[in-house]
Amino acid sequence: MIESIAIFAAGVWAGGINVIVGSGSLVTFPTLLLFGYPPLTANVSNNIGMVAGGVSGIYGYRRELRPNRSILVRLAPASVAGALAGALLLLVLPAEAFMTIVPVLIAIGLLMVIIGPSIQRRTATAHHEGSTSALSRILLTIGIFAIGMYGGYFGAAQGILFVGLMGMILSDGIQRITAIKNVLATVVNFVAALTFMAVATHHIDWSLVALISGGAFVGGYLGAQFGRRLSPSVLRVIIVVIGLVALVKILFFD
Repeated sequence: MIESIAIFAAGVWAGGINVIVGSGSLVTFPTLLLFGYPPLTANVSNNIGMVAGGVSGIYGYRRELRPNRSILVRLAPASVAGALAGALLLLVLPAEAFMTIVPVLIAIGLLMVIIGPSIQRRTATAHHEGSTSALSRILLTIGIFAIGMYGGYFGAAQGILFVGLMGMILSDGIQRITAIKNVLATVVNFVAALTFMAVATHHIDWSLVALISGGAFVGGYLGAQFGRRLSPSVLRVIIVVIGLVALVKILFFD
């Protein structure tokens, strides 16, 4: 019961963080590792569970999305292709490779969380007037594909990557970029989830999926409603602490 409550609470926290700043998987994934779940099972189950938080977060940001439908139509296919490639890469590589890569990915994700404020400050002033050039659109599409591949493979902190990339190219404000980020990250998680359910059911723990889905759905809605009132610095401190504990466990106790 204590474990179930903790995982549900991690889902709530992660769902809220994902909507506001991204990197929610750095809460849920290490939490699952701390309770002794195998990394591959934890990653796959977490990926499927976090889709629900993305859906409620998208609903919360629906007003900011309306002016950006054309951008979403253009970028969503790149997210789909990247997520599919990343999910298949996760399943093709041996489990030993994942165990080796996960600490690196967590460390990179934690670094993104730490430098997140500076990235977001730059995005607030990096808007270009007028339409983006053809080269910028191509670079944006390639970047969205690459982030989608990363998201399909692991996904932690992909939201910060989305915001940083789009903020340097698109002319939209930070709130609209956040709304676009929520859609693209959810698309990535959804495509990866479908892939896992089709070809990797033996790596799915449905009890974990249920707990994380329920928590993330609640957290995603709350994050969209009250996210601007929360302190991102406090959230980042908690993420970093949990991530560091998970790193220690993987490197020294697994």
